Amino acid sequence: MARKIDWDVQIGRRLKLRDLHVFVTVVQSGSMAKAALRLGVSQPAVSELIAGLENAIGVRLLDRSPRGIEPTIYGRALLDRTRAAFYELKEGIRTIEHLADPMVGELRIGCPQSLASSILPPVIERFSRQYPRVVLLVKDVVSPALELPELRAGGLDIVFDRPLAHDDDDLNVEILFDDEMVVAAGMQSPWARRNKIDLTELVGEPWILTPPGSWIHTSVGEAFQARGLALPNASLLTFCIHLRAKLLATSPFVSAFPSSFLRLNASQLSVKVLPIDLAVRPWSVVIVTRKNRTLSPLVQRFISHARAFTRSMAARPAPEKKSA
Repeated sequence: MARKIDWDVQIGRRLKLRDLHVFVTVVQSGSMAKAALRLGVSQPAVSELIAGLENAIGVRLLDRSPRGIEPTIYGRALLDRTRAAFYELKEGIRTIEHLADPMVGELRIGCPQSLASSILPPVIERFSRQYPRVVLLVKDVVSPALELPELRAGGLDIVFDRPLAHDDDDLNVEILFDDEMVVAAGMQSPWARRNKIDLTELVGEPWILTPPGSWIHTSVGEAFQARGLALPNASLLTFCIHLRAKLLATSPFVSAFPSSFLRLNASQLSVKVLPIDLAVRPWSVVIVTRKNRTLSPLVQRFISHARAFTRSMAARPAPEKKSA
């Protein structure tokens, strides 16, 4: 049984960040020898430090097995808390850097493809012109991103999404704008020459949809259900919005897109929005951040740029649904 720790003595005086760094390196390396090589010290020095750490805490942290060194249940607990502590320290250094020089830093953004191909590029372009020394890291997320584990864990600073719900107690959700769904086909398609199309006419057409559970798939299902129709069989299911647009331009497919994507990419695509009235609700595009966390100046500035762009986008005409 572990003895009670005198926190003032053991932690305040004997437990050092260096000890925790070596401990994490040993676990990641799987052996004392490999850890010593990575750290540039001798193996006995690593072994001695780990022994001192175990003595300071009062439990065995590592087990040796034929597979190498593995953390005990106590070691796993310390590993989790150490990683969290190092993350908080890193965030503290980042905050200090931002305060010392608000023109530099790193911003980590999560975004689904449809938004990364529509509103995100012009926002980044304007932001980067003003803050050229800021590094932006953009990671693709599937929409709707229900759990947002990377955002909650601190791996992302901000997420753009079209969520199914906004009731998370630990997240701030700000609506940027409402995005409609439109149906489109290639410019060479016979459907592109029609002035009016009823949704029932497209039941037997080859559709490209996003996978089930996504915004597009759900909205198309609602549109057909509102007309008493079953969801058409999809010839292809993919999240890749550029693949869908490319196939429409060269093949007799039909697909559904966010209106914002076609509005901001119309000049680059051989795709036309079809004149179909869809009885589906628009879906909100939102910015999600962690609640009860002070946003860094960079995050606040980027959000301000996103707000400004989407306000200007609201004044632009929507994609034309009728032939000339």
